[in-house]
Amino acid sequence: MAELLRLSAPAKLNLMLHITGRRGDGYHLLETVFQFIDLCDWLEFEVTDDGNIVRRQTNSPVATSDDILLRTARLLQSRYDVSRGVSIGIEKQIPIGGGLGGGSSDAATCLLALNRIWELGLGLDQLARIGLELGADVPVFVGGKAAWASGIGEQLQPVELELPIYLVIDPGIEVSTAQIFAAEELTRNCDPLTIRAFLSGSGGNVCEPVVRNLYPQVGAALDWLSQYGDAKMSGTGACVFAAFDSLERAEEVKSRIPENWTTFVARAMNRNPVHQQLGLLD
Repeated sequence: MAELLRLSAPAKLNLMLHITGRRGDGYHLLETVFQFIDLCDWLEFEVTDDGNIVRRQTNSPVATSDDILLRTARLLQSRYDVSRGVSIGIEKQIPIGGGLGGGSSDAATCLLALNRIWELGLGLDQLARIGLELGADVPVFVGGKAAWASGIGEQLQPVELELPIYLVIDPGIEVSTAQIFAAEELTRNCDPLTIRAFLSGSGGNVCEPVVRNLYPQVGAALDWLSQYGDAKMSGTGACVFAAFDSLERAEEVKSRIPENWTTFVARAMNRNPVHQQLGLLD
């Protein structure tokens, strides 16, 4: 039996999110900052000789027909005429629909894993371009570095950020990204920001007022967490977070959180750990 390749797929936080315009095809032009956290899904890959792409038993609530892992594998297999198949297992820990990028991270880890076990020999830039077809957030996970992102999220400039402890609250709902980006009241004309301005404290999340209006549970989580720190929303939500200087302080605040919310204490990371697992460090 072929050896299993077990890899992580980390969550991300958007430390800010501006929309500076909109392309003719409807895609929004963004400015955002991505940083990884050590909350991870875990994926297992096993090469098969029958050409089939299958998902093993999993705790993921995502239907097989909607699974981005299977879509990713089929895209690679078709594009590069791969005769072998793969069996994929997933241990899901990142909340779905929470703005933490779990699906995009899973897709990126899948691209990196299959490139290795199917011996495709593709570079990270090639894999990132393929990843963009699967989702705007996939390239940052493929690139593997915390980044300032522009364009539709695919133009990436690595940044070295402080590494706090984050307390993340999942209010237990899924936010529709499509609904938020379609909202008439969404601000789409932010003035461009610079990395230096962000590092000096500028920048917020323009999606937050829209999400607060449509999903009051997210607003309640933001208001509660604001008692203890600078509470922010990741992406289009639903998860919210605040940075703390110590694990002890984050755990102390976590102990006070209402029981109806799921919470995580996570360490910030400026590198995607799957790169270290695959020996891809530069």
